[in-house]
Order: sequence, then C-alpha cells, then structure tokens
Amino acid sequence: MTRLRTAMAAGRSSVTSAEERWHPDTRAWALPSRQWPAPRDLQMKCEHCTRKECSKKTKTDDPENAVVAATSPAREKEEKGEFHKLADAKIFLSDCLACDSCMTAEEGVRVSQQNAKDFFRVLNLNKKCDTSKHRVLAVSLCPQSLPYFAAKFNLSVTDASRRLSGFLKSLGVHYVFVTTVAADFSILESQKEFVRRYQQHSEDERALPMLTSACPGWVRYAERVLGSPITPHLCTAKSPQQIMGSLVKDYFARQQNLSPDKIFHVIVGPCYDRKLEALREDVHGVGSGTAQGVDCVLTSGELLHMMEQSDLTVKDAAVDTLFRDLTEGEVQRHEGAGSDGYLVHVFRHAAKELFGEDVEKVTYRALRNKDLQEVTLEKDGEVVLRFAAACGFRNVQNVVLKLKKGRLPYHFVEVLACPGGCLHGRGQARAEDGHADKALLQQMEGIYAEVPTRPPEASAQVRTLYQEWLHGADPPRVQEALHTSFPSAGLATSSLDIKW
Repeated sequence: MTRLRTAMAAGRSSVTSAEERWHPDTRAWALPSRQWPAPRDLQMKCEHCTRKECSKKTKTDDPENAVVAATSPAREKEEKGEFHKLADAKIFLSDCLACDSCMTAEEGVRVSQQNAKDFFRVLNLNKKCDTSKHRVLAVSLCPQSLPYFAAKFNLSVTDASRRLSGFLKSLGVHYVFVTTVAADFSILESQKEFVRRYQQHSEDERALPMLTSACPGWVRYAERVLGSPITPHLCTAKSPQQIMGSLVKDYFARQQNLSPDKIFHVIVGPCYDRKLEALREDVHGVGSGTAQGVDCVLTSGELLHMMEQSDLTVKDAAVDTLFRDLTEGEVQRHEGAGSDGYLVHVFRHAAKELFGEDVEKVTYRALRNKDLQEVTLEKDGEVVLRFAAACGFRNVQNVVLKLKKGRLPYHFVEVLACPGGCLHGRGQARAEDGHADKALLQQMEGIYAEVPTRPPEASAQVRTLYQEWLHGADPPRVQEALHTSFPSAGLATSSLDIKW
C-alpha cells in the first residue's frame, strides 16, 4: 500500500496553489475561493503563425505563454461540487501544434472543459442520490504515458500501471484500460491500407506516399492548414485514441449491458493535441449513435498533479481488459523508439506481402538529424520500398514541401508532431520552467526500451474482437469502426510561407 503525497514537484502545474488539499473524510478536494486572472485584450501570435493576428490566443500574465482559455458560465455554475476546482484546461502556445486560427470559438469552449474538473464533476454526480445521472467511469492509459509514471514512482511500467489503476479506482473510477489493443487495430489496418495503395498507385497518383494519421497534432495541421494537396495521402485508419473510444462505447458497453451515454470515457495521454482530437465531430463509437467515443482527455502531467495533491492511501490494482473477468498481465508495447512504431510494422508487412521478404531487423539511417530517418528494402539491387519517419514540425515541413513539389522519394512516412515521438509529448516530462526535462526524458526512454514488445498480429484479444465485434472482419463493419475520412478543404493561408 502506498500513500500519495505532494513530495514530487516536477510536472506540477504553475497555476496550482499549495492551498489545495485532498480531504480524506469527504474524499473531496477543497480549494479556497479564487478568481483566475482574466486574459488581457492584447493578442499575440504563436511563433509558427503567419497571420497578422491570432484570433484565439491572448496574452496572459505569463510573459512567455499565451493560452486558449474559453469558459462557459453555465458550466462554471454547474461544476461547484465537492471535488476541487482546478484551472480550466489551457493550451499554451509552446504546446499548441494546432495553430493558425484552426480552432473555432465553440471548440475553444469545449477544449476548456477537457480537464480534471470535468472528470471530478462526474465523480461528484456519482456520489449523489439521483441515479439517473450516474455514469460508469472508464479511463484508458496510453502506453507512452506509463514510462513517465514509472520514472516518477521508481517502478517498472507494469507496476506503474497498477499504481495508476489503484489510484483511479480509489477515486471512484470503475475500469482502467491500456490502449495497446486499440493501437493493434490501427497498425493492422494501416498495414492493409498501405499494401492496397501500393498496388493501386499506378492508377492513382495520390495513393502514395501514404502518411500516417495517428498523431492528432499532425492531422489537425494537415486538415486545417494544408488541405487537399496533402489530405488524400493520409492513412484512413483511425488513431488508437479514436478506436479505443469505439471499443469502450460500443463493444465494452454491450458486454456490460450499458447504453453508450452511460459511460464517461477518459483518455490519459502524453500530449495536449489529444484534447483537440476528442472534439472531432465524426468520431463516435461505432453503434453508439451520437455518443462521443472519448468524453475527456487528461495529460499525464494533469494526472500526476492529481496524485501529488492526494493524501489517499492507495492499494495497487490490476488493469482491466475489455473482456469480462479478465485483467491485463505484463504491459507490452509495439516496436518503436518513442511511439507505436507504425513504420517498422507496416514495413515488415509490406516486405512480406508485396515481395515475399521476411525482415527480421529493420535498420534505420539518420538523415539531417536523429528525428528524420529512412528505411529501405532492396531486391535484385533495386530499392523497392523506401520508408521514412519524420518527427517534429521542422522535419514534417520539409516532407510536406517535397511532397507538394513532387520530389518526395518515399512510399510511406510516419509523421509525428513532437520531436522524439509521443514519449516526448508536451503533456509530460516538463520542468518547472515549462521546458522539457531532458534528464527525465532520457530516463523514460530507457524505461520504454525495456518494455517487452509484440507484433499486433500476435494479439489474441484482437483476433477475438475481429470475430465478435467486427463480425469476422466484415468490410462495412470494419470501415465504420476502424476508418475515417479527412476534409479536403484547408485554410487559405499558404503553408509554404510557414517557417517551422
């Protein structure tokens, strides 16, 4: 049993006061009445923005960071419950990759509600007598968040997942999952789509290169800024977060005899852009009607802050699975240095399916920097597959420019907004000054590298779900549950003018 206290300072939000305290008798957070500073009227731009004025980001008392901080008065009144009142979710300019006016006013309000306060609002309602407002709380943990907690708690990744599960369940969460099974689906569908595109690219010039679509910051940029020259190249397989939403709100809801709107589904992830991803209007749980697949997204840093402020005595608890009476064993991951490893898995599958080659070891070759790498397959002295991984928007912009000019030599590019991949997401491993904690990140990389890997094809859960949930991989059902589409219209601003 472990008592969680406020000893850990790293990762703490700069807007949080030491006056906040967990009250074990009422199992509630208490916070003195306070007025958060109102944003000034002076507007400022993100350093990546080319517009003369950013209509969504305003300067605050923090001289270095402007924020999106839209607030709903009705929501503010509704949420004065027993649990603590944290600041509304804010996206700092240094964190925001979905810039250049791509957020509407309504999206700004909804992003402001993607925070711990909304999570505790549901916990409060569950404690009240009106059972009609009770919700089943399910939290899904991203694998790239777990090394952060493992480093903080000096635990293995598996033990860290159990510590998180125990803490969340002590608050009143009913189920805690890991999103690895959803990443399995996303990778498998990406593999099939690439093979299909490769075989069709002579008839459809925009079939290749295929660009991954699992990173929400990259997808937002592609949709809202780049538009039709780029979006046809995006893989249509849904991201792990989107698929996890469908699994929880459809398959798991059916298993538990629940309607989708009775489940409140929270994702814990390494970056802020997942909050924006949860707002996509086209992402609903398959078979769940209009119910959103994900109701709330918390960053790893936000969850750590909740744990730091808690005086609860917590007993570790097993992580759940989507199947009745089964719990997760040892945490496993996909092969990839800091992400889910789309490149390596799609590369191996394509080499086997298209050229009959079994690739045991995938060898990366660094190009301009460590975040831009390529992998090739040669057959009879000819390069038949050329893949690349581009992390960070400077590298991404180079890929986009070459693609627009018709000079991109790759068949497939794994695109990630954060330098270093998802493990380096800005929602975790931040020092008190807001910059990356390099020593902590290095420790996390070592921890992540030690997590056992397995190919998605080896997942027994996925094989069962293809049969039970997707009716034996029925094409219309698979398309609805595991694939999406992207709007072709971008903003009028020429992305060629953006300097990353």
